[in-house]
Amino acid sequence: MVRPHVGPFRRFLMTYRPLSPRPFRRPRKTSVGAASGFGVRAARIDGVATAAPSDDVSGRYPGSGSRCGRGDGDAAGPGPVPGPGAMEDPPAADPRAQEFADRLRGPVDAADPEPEPPPAPDPPPASVPPPVPALRRPSPTGGVPGGSGGGLLALPLELLLRICGFLAAREVRAVLPRVCRALRDVSRDAVAWRVRLRRRARGALPVLEEKDFDPAAACVELEEHLQRWGGGGRHAPLLPRPRPLRLRGHRPPPAGGSLCVSGARDRTVNLWDLRQLGGAQSGPTVKALGSEPGGTHKGWVWCLAAAGTTLCSGSWDSTVKLWDLEAEGQQCGEIRERAAVLCLSFCPDAIITGTYDKTVAAYDPRAAPQAPVRSYKPHSSAVLALAADDRLIVSGSEDRTLVVIDRRADGVLQRLQLQHYLLSMSYRGTQLWAGDNQGRVHVFGNSDGRFRAERRFDVGHRLQITGLWQNEGSLYTTSTDRTMRIHVPTDPPRTICSWTHDDVLNGISVEGDVVAAASGGLSVEVWKFGG
Repeated sequence: MVRPHVGPFRRFLMTYRPLSPRPFRRPRKTSVGAASGFGVRAARIDGVATAAPSDDVSGRYPGSGSRCGRGDGDAAGPGPVPGPGAMEDPPAADPRAQEFADRLRGPVDAADPEPEPPPAPDPPPASVPPPVPALRRPSPTGGVPGGSGGGLLALPLELLLRICGFLAAREVRAVLPRVCRALRDVSRDAVAWRVRLRRRARGALPVLEEKDFDPAAACVELEEHLQRWGGGGRHAPLLPRPRPLRLRGHRPPPAGGSLCVSGARDRTVNLWDLRQLGGAQSGPTVKALGSEPGGTHKGWVWCLAAAGTTLCSGSWDSTVKLWDLEAEGQQCGEIRERAAVLCLSFCPDAIITGTYDKTVAAYDPRAAPQAPVRSYKPHSSAVLALAADDRLIVSGSEDRTLVVIDRRADGVLQRLQLQHYLLSMSYRGTQLWAGDNQGRVHVFGNSDGRFRAERRFDVGHRLQITGLWQNEGSLYTTSTDRTMRIHVPTDPPRTICSWTHDDVLNGISVEGDVVAAASGGLSVEVWKFGG
């Protein structure tokens, strides 16, 4: 089995979205420097995009002076200033963490010790899309049903829909219903939205049919995704691809604004304020969380997750610490595990932990002190990836299994044996998208809590996929092959943009109009598309 490239550093990221919406403006990209750099994995919970780490890390000490890489030929700015957690000398080695990283790295060309199960069946050809129901016919008068029979409403329905095609999907969905009842009916025509979605996507979307799929919402997300990354054809804006900038600065952060949280091997969790992202200010303000002299934790910070305004950080010191972002990052709780915490998922009613000793545990964040509500040991190796909702917990392990736990029935509901182990997950209830250590993307369908492997895609990565984020109209992946790839989530995914760093990329975090990717080269790359 081909093993992933692993080194000793990691980075995590969390972005906090402001409450007020902002219009689309020219995109900006920023590299945020920190004490040490390594990977990010994204999860979207309660309006907060949290980045948790992948299992890859770069192999250079952050103090070596590495600079942020270039993207698509754009020049990078001056190197970042280390955060408050930076140290002149390398931190003390953590033997257990280093041994784990070395074991995951393994020989690159090692053969699989066991025969692999047969691959998943090939997806049906994308050139044969499922049939679309016919549009509603115009009224006998030749206009829109319910129209007054004159002016714009006197046009045939097909022509009116053609005109609407030149408007942004968000405008059609939000503005037309306010004009009159006839245009409201046009803007709510599900068949018309499916036709428009298929034309924009240039492929089958969604990949798996969903009962409550909203084609209008998917079309809005897809069109804005194409507009941001330059894949919209004649509908794309006259904007270049996002250019890299570099921000520096270390001052106490003010309250509110967009926040970024990063954690590293220097055992420190830093809180960044990004309200001045791309402005005249030299960089975002930063504050180190915690009051311990040696850092936020006593071991490497390995994962982050957030729900609402509460952040939790997991570490190789076998603890999960809770932080109140509304109280300027004050600690508000602590969970003590028996082994290193490698992955986290934060639901509104529970914190789910995955640990080095093969355990998955659920905690009540409101309890003090935090004691496990449930604990499971469903794997035979370390737990590397987690996703959860109010009913199910989905965990991936180095033992190449995907386990589904029913929280209500308090037991393992399903166990799937895979060809390779999963490192990143994006879960939306009816679908689970996951990236493995061979650079493939897997799609699992969820029917009444029973998951089934439906698709397996090659999205262009040569090494393991360390970060994956997906919704109805967009798909992002990062890999240790040093690339971030932006796709349309069709069957198969269509890549519209690729950005290359000069170091490994270890995760992706997306929230609203902010996209962030973390690398092993001392930086978090931030794209901000709002004002």
